[in-house]
Amino acid sequence: MKQDSDLRNNLKSIRTRLGMSQQDLANIANVTRQTISGVESGLYAPSVAITLRLAKALGCQVEDLFWLERDLPEIEAVLAKPVPNGQQLRVSMARVGGQWIAYPLIGKDAFRQDMIPADGESTSLTGTNKVRVRLLDDNLETLHNTVVIAGCAPVISLWARATERWHPQLRVQYNFANSMAALHSLCRGEAHIAGMHLYDPETGEYNTPFARDVLAGREAVLITLGVWEEGLLLKSGNPMGIRTVNDLVAGGATIVNREIGSGSRMLLEQTLQKEQIPFDTVQGFDNVLKSHQDVAQAVVRGVADAGMSTASVATAFGLGFIPLHQSRYDLVILKEYLEEAPVQQLLSTLGHRLVHSQFEILGGYDISKIGEVVATV
Repeated sequence: MKQDSDLRNNLKSIRTRLGMSQQDLANIANVTRQTISGVESGLYAPSVAITLRLAKALGCQVEDLFWLERDLPEIEAVLAKPVPNGQQLRVSMARVGGQWIAYPLIGKDAFRQDMIPADGESTSLTGTNKVRVRLLDDNLETLHNTVVIAGCAPVISLWARATERWHPQLRVQYNFANSMAALHSLCRGEAHIAGMHLYDPETGEYNTPFARDVLAGREAVLITLGVWEEGLLLKSGNPMGIRTVNDLVAGGATIVNREIGSGSRMLLEQTLQKEQIPFDTVQGFDNVLKSHQDVAQAVVRGVADAGMSTASVATAFGLGFIPLHQSRYDLVILKEYLEEAPVQQLLSTLGHRLVHSQFEILGGYDISKIGEVVATV
């Protein structure tokens, strides 16, 4: 049966994430490899029976595999704050007092800074690193259905919120940490998933050498979240005419840096070394901030002329941007966690249109390989 033009699927994404070939899936679902190929390419719409067998073989729901793409509705809304004329906006929406309100996601408003509700309170110490905790409610199911991610990519929070809309029973806890700190958090058993974007110039590899070194023999997989553009954030209009890292020194520009262990700092250091620029000749090199958001705000406020971050952060804050490198952002997951239902549910959404839409409208990301297993350690 020819594929319906409105029917979409992410069969390939889920299959490859599970390490299955087309033939492997065909054998389990009792169909031909040509059937799998036809569905993935959009040339064949499977029957109800085949659809159910595919979902069962992959351990997911039918709606995780297939959906109908329809034209999305447009509504009129009132902007909650003035914005520059003609600027395309990312907004959040709410119905207030009988009308739709659009809240522009610009600058600080593009990031969550809400106080996080507590699940409990500690009552006593029982050891050097242990406490007793009194829960504030008896909803243990929510605690069991929580996936913890450590990382520094702002898109993780977008992914988390989109996932929670798709799986209301799932909760995603995002702990901010730079790449190396996230990896060590994973190793210590404090997170299910670590996000990282570190480049090793000696091997030309992303992330894998660092994960192999820190995990020291523990088995894990690396799944790509996307490739993002990293570079210099600049004041709007680039008044100092900065084009390269050499211009930072020549023009006497002041920068803000990131902490040791972050991918942004590592990229800055590698770029300066390549250009044979001593670190101490760059004004502000030792002025350390601990997030992409803090770097952007320092440039916006005029505390610094430049800082390392990503194209998407530059767009969110209305800043100029000079690309220096494309970095692959991977999710590192211990194999022992891969079969846990909450982790499976979270990973299954990497192929979902809602997640893709959030990334695409943000800009600065290549998600053509999202959800693919790129390495095992």
